[in-house]
Amino acid sequence: MPDTWDNAPTDMLTFEKQAMLNGYKMIAGIDEAGRGPLAGPVVSAAVVLPDKFDVPGINDSKKLSEKKREALFPVIQKHAVAFGIGLADHEEIDQINILQASLLSMKRAVEDLKLTPDYLLIDGRFTIDSTIEQRSIIKGDTLSLSIAAASILAKVTRDRIMADLDLQYPEYGFKRHKGYPTKAHKEAILTHGPCPIHRRNFKGVKDI
Repeated sequence: MPDTWDNAPTDMLTFEKQAMLNGYKMIAGIDEAGRGPLAGPVVSAAVVLPDKFDVPGINDSKKLSEKKREALFPVIQKHAVAFGIGLADHEEIDQINILQASLLSMKRAVEDLKLTPDYLLIDGRFTIDSTIEQRSIIKGDTLSLSIAAASILAKVTRDRIMADLDLQYPEYGFKRHKGYPTKAHKEAILTHGPCPIHRRNFKGVKDI
């Protein structure tokens, strides 16, 4: 069952500490970026932090500026025991829906880790298809440090992918809005029609 908190714990390592007290040693936080956009992949990250991890400023990626996320990105990678990235592309999203694609990208992020964790902390309501013990946490990116770190890696990775795709499809402005349904993006779709990386089953794309 996912966890909710009426009063959020002040210590963002609460869930990690609880897992350790239960005997788990290698705990990975997992989060995704890109469920809402009309184009591009959904990207997930898995992060295993060391026992003594003291890097200030880590929080839910949505609460951080792009500059701050970019600054924290290499710091998290440097200090993490391990990190992995997984994605599901626009075609998979259309085939299996965005929720299932998000969970699939999370599974791939775990599989991309250089070591196998024994416990997973997953942002959201759902767990993933894995034999590893796991716990889903609603708003986990604001409650768990390892999930927050994963949210930053996932967001920065996806933003960079969308910036690269902007070079292929400059008329859509992907570098600016990252594929999210902004007014400018919707107008570009109306003007040019969907491009190959648009999610054809999403409202705002399929209507056209």
